[in-house]
Amino acid sequence: MLKAVIFDMDGLMIDTENVTYQCYKDVLKTMNLEMTKAFYTTLLGRTMEATRRAMFDQYGEDFPIEKVAKKVHQLMDEQFARDGVPLKDGLVKLLTYLKEHHYKTMIATSSRRERVNVLLTDNGILNYFDDVICGDEVEHGKPAPDVFLNACQKLNVQPSEALVLEDSEAGIQAAHNAHISVICIPDMKYPDEDYANKTTCILDSLHQVIDYIDNL
Repeated sequence: MLKAVIFDMDGLMIDTENVTYQCYKDVLKTMNLEMTKAFYTTLLGRTMEATRRAMFDQYGEDFPIEKVAKKVHQLMDEQFARDGVPLKDGLVKLLTYLKEHHYKTMIATSSRRERVNVLLTDNGILNYFDDVICGDEVEHGKPAPDVFLNACQKLNVQPSEALVLEDSEAGIQAAHNAHISVICIPDMKYPDEDYANKTTCILDSLHQVIDYIDNL
């Protein structure tokens, strides 16, 4: 019996991935470097430490990742301050439905808590959730299962009683490793066949999650 729904954040709840990618491109361009979409999509859903390692492999051990990340976040903050944080279509409707039907809800993200608070507090989204668990609060980030298993523990539910909503392959793998059913709503990348086979289903938008739960 489904008792809890666990949400990823970036690319699933908020439309940040395209903004982040463009900001990385803009910053790297000033350094005469290029970031391809194919490379960026390999970073989705991963912790900052895993991202740092991938950047070093791609651009060399002397790549100033902290400086670049700081500039990227500055550009993003400026855009969000100017235009607002873009929520994914159907998010508020789904969260309202889950609250009205007494499902437990949790955010389980690779992002740090400070960033989660900044992105989700002003628009009231955090009020819909019972709790939040972040990437810097678990020993092993996605695709390890830690963040989702800890989410179940915090919500006092078994993995078999939870459903994960994800957009990234790393997130799909993490849910699979935790033995939790996972629905993928793709953002920048449709999951490769190996990851697609690990999902319960792949939906076009958050709107369709309500129908899925109603039909359980």
